[in-house]
Formats: sequence, C-alpha cells, structure tokens
Amino acid sequence: MKRSSKAAALSGSALLLFALDAATLAQTGNAGTNNAATNGAETSKPATDTAGNGVATLPSIEVTAPNQTAAARKKQKPRAVAARHPLSSTTAQSTSDSSATPPAAQATQLAVKNGVFDQARGNIFATTGTTSDTIGHDTIQNLPQGANQPVEQLLLQAPGVSQDSAASGLFHVRNDHANVQFRINGVLLPDGVTGFGSIFDTSFIGSMSLVTGALPAEYGLRTTGLIDITTRSDLFNNSGSVGMYAGSHGTIQPSIEYGGTFGSTCPTTTPGTHKAAASSANCFAGVQYYFTGRYLQNTLGIENPTPAYNAIHDFSQQDRGFAYVSAFVDPSTRVSLIAGTAYNSFEIPNNPGQPTSPAIASAFGVSNFNSAALNENQVEKTQFSVLSLQKSVDGFDGQLSYFTRYNELRFTPDPIGDLLINGIASDIGRISYTNGIAGDGSYKLNSSHMLRAGFSVSAEQAAVENTSLVENLNGSGVGVEPPFGITNNVSRLGWLAGVYVQDEWKVTDQFTINGGLRFDQMDQFVSANQFSPRLSFTYKPFDNTTFHAGYARYFTPPVLVEAAPNNIALFNNTTGAVSGQNDPVLPERSHYFDAGVDQKFKFGCGSDGKNCSSLDLGVDAYYKITQDLIDNGLFGQALVLDAFNYARGYNEGIEFKARFTSGNFQLYGNLSVAQQRANDPVSNRYLFNNTTPLADLGGMTELQYLQTHFIYTDHNQFVTASAGGLYQFCGRPATTAEASGDNGFSWCGVKLSADMIYGSGLRDGDANIATVSPYTQVNIGIQREFLLPNDPKPMTIRFDVVNLFDNIYEIRDGTGIGVFAPQFGARRGFFLGISKKI
Repeated sequence: MKRSSKAAALSGSALLLFALDAATLAQTGNAGTNNAATNGAETSKPATDTAGNGVATLPSIEVTAPNQTAAARKKQKPRAVAARHPLSSTTAQSTSDSSATPPAAQATQLAVKNGVFDQARGNIFATTGTTSDTIGHDTIQNLPQGANQPVEQLLLQAPGVSQDSAASGLFHVRNDHANVQFRINGVLLPDGVTGFGSIFDTSFIGSMSLVTGALPAEYGLRTTGLIDITTRSDLFNNSGSVGMYAGSHGTIQPSIEYGGTFGSTCPTTTPGTHKAAASSANCFAGVQYYFTGRYLQNTLGIENPTPAYNAIHDFSQQDRGFAYVSAFVDPSTRVSLIAGTAYNSFEIPNNPGQPTSPAIASAFGVSNFNSAALNENQVEKTQFSVLSLQKSVDGFDGQLSYFTRYNELRFTPDPIGDLLINGIASDIGRISYTNGIAGDGSYKLNSSHMLRAGFSVSAEQAAVENTSLVENLNGSGVGVEPPFGITNNVSRLGWLAGVYVQDEWKVTDQFTINGGLRFDQMDQFVSANQFSPRLSFTYKPFDNTTFHAGYARYFTPPVLVEAAPNNIALFNNTTGAVSGQNDPVLPERSHYFDAGVDQKFKFGCGSDGKNCSSLDLGVDAYYKITQDLIDNGLFGQALVLDAFNYARGYNEGIEFKARFTSGNFQLYGNLSVAQQRANDPVSNRYLFNNTTPLADLGGMTELQYLQTHFIYTDHNQFVTASAGGLYQFCGRPATTAEASGDNGFSWCGVKLSADMIYGSGLRDGDANIATVSPYTQVNIGIQREFLLPNDPKPMTIRFDVVNLFDNIYEIRDGTGIGVFAPQFGARRGFFLGISKKI
C-alpha cells in the first residue's frame, strides 16, 4: 500500500499540464474558471482578510443582512461597466496604442473586472436571514498550522462544530451526522463516498463561510450547514510559493502554488478615455489561472486506537491538487473551470490484545492471531470539476454550471486476522460517479424585490462491491474450515432533481422578508419528493444591530452508496450471519426553526473615526423536528459507513459567539449547548443487536430499547467550544530593513497565534446511555517573514505546537451505536514550516 513520494510529483506535474491546457482552451473561449466569489449586496460579506494595520482578521461572526442600497443598483448593466473598465480598449487606434498589455497590467485589469463579476454572482447566491461565520485566506495562514491543516480541522473553529474521528466523518455541525453541503464559487459539489481523507487543499481557499439556520429556497438536499468556499483572487500576478512542512509523527508535507495572467490582446490605453471604452468587445482580455499541489505522509493517518504516542500500522500518503482557470467570452460573459484531485492511502491502525471470535475455531489452519499484527488498508480516490458560464446584463445575473465528481474507496482486510477476530473478512469497494447541471439566476425587479430562481439535475452511478470470507457454522454454532467467499454486489443509477423560486422583499430600509418554495425529487433505491416552503425575516433597527428569524422545510435524501441494500440472506448459517429486517433507507424530512441577533460595538476610535476597536457578539437558537432522521455508523470490521433511519428525532441548541479586535490584537470565541435525540430505527434494523438482552438496558435488547425510548444519537455532544487569538508585533508587517535583518533581529512582523477546542464528550455505552470524558486541546504557532540577500520575495518560517499540553483524550471509546473501535486525539506534535515566494 505504500507508494513512493514520486507519485506526488507525478500528480502535481499532471495537474500543472491540465491547468495550462485548460487555460489555452479558455483563451479560445472554450473553457475557463471563475475568480473568488464575493457575497453581493444581499448577502453577508466574507471577513476582511487584512485590516488597515496589516493584521489578518479572525473568523467573523455575522448575521446576513439585506441589501441597504438596492435602489442604487436598480437595472445595473455590467456590460456598460465593463465597457468603461480600464481593461477595455480599442483596436481602431494608431500603431503606438496597439502594443500588448504588460503582464502586471493584465493581472490588475483582470482582477478588477473579475471583481465586478464576483459581486454579480453574489447577487445570485443570497444567504439572507441566516447566520454565517467567515474566515479568509490570510487568517487561515496566520492560525496554528496555517494552510497545512485540512479543511475539516479548520472548521472546528466555527460555532457549533464538534470533532469526531476520521472514520465517523471528522466533524458534526449542530450535532447532525454529515448533512452538510460544500459549494465552490456557488456550485454545489455532489455527494461522493465518505472516507478518512480530506479532498480539499486548504491553500486554494480565498474565503470559507459556514452558513447555518433556515436556509433560503435555493439551498437544498444537505441543509444542516452550507460550507461556502470561494477561490483565491490574489494569485494572478505570475507568482506563487513553494513550501515544506514537517515534524512529529513522521510528517513530511511539501506544497506548491502558482498563478498568473496571460493572453491579453487588448492594447494599453489610458483608463476612462474614449479609446479605452470604444471597442471593449474587440479584444481578448486574457486568462487568469492558478494551481496548487500538496503531498502529505505521516504515521498518524487516522486516529490511534490506543493512548500510546505512536500508533501501530498507521502510515498514510495523501496527494491533493487543485486547478483554476477563468476568461471572459465578452464584456458580459465569463467562463470558468475548477478541478480538484485527491489520492489518499491509509494503513488501518491496530489495537493490541483483541480476543478472537468464539464463533470461529481456526482459519486457513491458524487458530490464534495477534491483533497488533493485522494488515488492513484503505485507498480513496477523488476527482471533481465544475465548468460554469456566468452572464450579467440588464439587471439579470445568472450562472449555468456542469459538474462532475468521481469517488472510489477500497478497503482491503487481513483475511486470516479478520476472520479469527471478527468472524468475517470483507473486501469492500464503493464507487460513485456523478454528473449534473445547475442553473441559478437573479433579477432586480424593482427597488423592493429581488427575484431568484434555479434548478439542478444530477445522475449518480453508484456501485457497492463486497466480497466476504466466512465459514459455515456447525451444529454448535462454530465455524468450520475451509473459509469461502460470498459476493454481495449492488449497483444503481440514482437521480436527483430540484427547482426553486424565491423573492427577497425589502419592505423598508430596516425590514426584509425572504420567501421561497422548493421542490425536490429523488429516484434512488426509493423514490420520493417534497415541496419545501422557506420563509425568513431580517430586521435591522440600527446600523450595528441585526435580528433574524426563519422557518424552513427540508428534504434530505440519503447518500446513495451508504443506502445500498445488503442481501443478508446470503450469510445465513455462516460466521457472518445477522438477523433482522433490511428495509430501505428513506429520505429525511424536517421542520427547522431558527432565530438570532448580532450586535456590533465600536469604541476607542481616532479623531478621524477610524482605527476603532470592535466587539462583535451574536447568539442564535434553533429547533428541528425530524421524520425518518438519517444516521449512520460503523457496524463491522470494515471502516465504511452504513446508513439507517430513526422514525422520529429532534435537535435543539443555542450558540454564543464573540470576536474582539483592537489594533494588532484579536480574539474570538464560540460556545454551543445542544442535544439531538431520536427513537425507533425503521430501516436496516439488522445493524442493531436484537438477540442479546443487556443489563444496562433493563434486560432489553438494543433494538427493543431503541423502539421504546428516545436516546441520544452517538454524535451528540452537549457542550462544544472553540477559541483563538492572534497578535502581531508592531501591528504591521516587517519593513524591508527589518525583514532582511540589516540592523539585527526585529520583532516587528512576528505573528503569534493560538487556538483551542473543547468537547464535553460524544456518547458511548449500550444505546448511547453514557458519555466519553470531556477534553480540551490547545495549539499555538509563531511565524515571521524574512528577506534573503538580493531577493525581494520573502521567505516565511513558522513553528507550531499541536496539543500543547499533550492531553491524552478519547474521541471515541469503542462503544455506542455504530462505533467499532476506540479513537484517541493526536498527541503533542512539533512542526516546522518554510515557504518561499516565487
């Protein structure tokens, strides 16, 4: 399973060739990618990455407010704006005016032009009436580990996000299992196969927002949280960086990023002149592109099942890459292409001292096995891409996108060891290939009404391949040699379709109503549909105070590969036999209520009203009533998730958020108190113990107890908290003299950072009746830029400590519904990073 690190170089080279080839297509009008999207006037804007003093802004907490300047935007015509843009020029000029635009000017001109279109795209995708927490690229870089940490770890710093093991999904939003959607530049990334590894390279993120609450009608399917990612807009000046990050647990992590602009045929003219505006459609504005690549290897691929510092059999190699290209077809049309790839391989860590199964005497002539010598492995492959065409003209903003995603997961067991310990050794493959189209648009009807409508259609070909080694049972219920294989394969072409319409009605300058209706249809292992009304209110009585409240009806299909039926009759009278019903997994239907308030304070301002200190406070409460609540878990020796439904469930909680900024010092903190309870499994009941009475459950079996009691779901955590801070010496980056060290070392520009997470513990025990012990993990970091002799491009050196106090804690203890093995948080690690601008 171990691959040479040459694979990373090969995959990075392939990604570079792909990016350059895609850029060439974009130059001829056939392809391209769009720039980092910014929220429009109707949406909450991402946090500013850099304050005036040069300090990166920490995760912002804000409730989305309606547009306060809608009248000024009435019937905007991006075509006319583009014609007056400095990028526009004319070919009907003298020879002296027809020289090609220099590369630096190309980057500047295209950046401004793309900014206009990014704002237009923000008009399409509104989050009015919701709560959002946004973090920008500079802030990501300045927190401990920076862009070297996976996206899922970064999300733990957002309100209401709790930590889980890699095998159980890595994180939960508001105590729900999964049910979050990722969008990149406004386009929904379709479901795939859940695995251990991240598929995103954090370094390509320009900003990332976690949006929760009663989502508008344009957001469907995965609705607990919207993770809205916009790509970076600062990498198009023909520059980039290379880096190396290494340290504890055998970590080696090289990375590269590069971006630029090329291909402009527009002559250089003075902005704003008649020459600049006369014929903007008669020249090609150029292509923006960038790519990132990252390779990671370590000896802690997934969580250690023991408290020891070093795990047994836990080597991992992970490659991730991302490419982006964008170009303008004409002054009112932009075409864009984004593509990503990930290849992750894992050794499954071993837990010594596991007993052999009493249901099997021997396998392949072996009667005893040391669980520390197991050799289980998993490989995960992901590729995704999105091709988008964006149009902005005469008050209309629209985007039409084609998206595709391929996922493959392969779990390979230890044939002898798994048979002796678990009574079954399953070789499992899960494959998902999705293609779809989505169209979204907005139209400014008048100063009071913004209409939005859209659709999406996708087809997913899913296959679950399962070949299991088992033995036949004798009359005493003990396995008899020889082992033999049972093949249980399932495939299905599933369809999802949705359509919505909504109206954002600005009743007054302070009060906005956003109402809409959505219809979703699924045709998978079951067919179902639902009309889903959405309604939210936003009230802003003062400039710094925003109230919001909303209701949403949600419809959530199960992940197709996790809902695949299992032919359990094939395993009758074998060591892999199970009993119970095998009803299909149903879509989840829910009523969602959310309300909150956001208050901002400014004080200590200068005489010019600038350089203020600020304190942002927010509180948000929610309540969810669910029918056929979707949950999933690990119910066998293979670390792959299986889905099931509870007949009824409810989810309630309250979140508190705060962010303080004063010059070069910033702090943030989040606290949530929540619970999720459910009862009565109505699908895949064979996953639960329905034969053995349990003393902790009053002599009932697990299934009997679940059918008659509301229980806490296994991923329920009562209290979740996160906090962090950033301090920059001198309140600014180092000057050239300070960075070069000509006058000795200077602390100016040195950045100190810290963050932490707290969890009161996930559920454990029979039917989740108990709780894992609470824990706290603190991380710190320090970084500074330096200038090398005769080199104007800086080098950054960073040092991070993860789990500063070496707190030994369990995320899972191996008990609870759908929990197969214990998982401990990572022990203390020391990491050194060096990156160089190129």
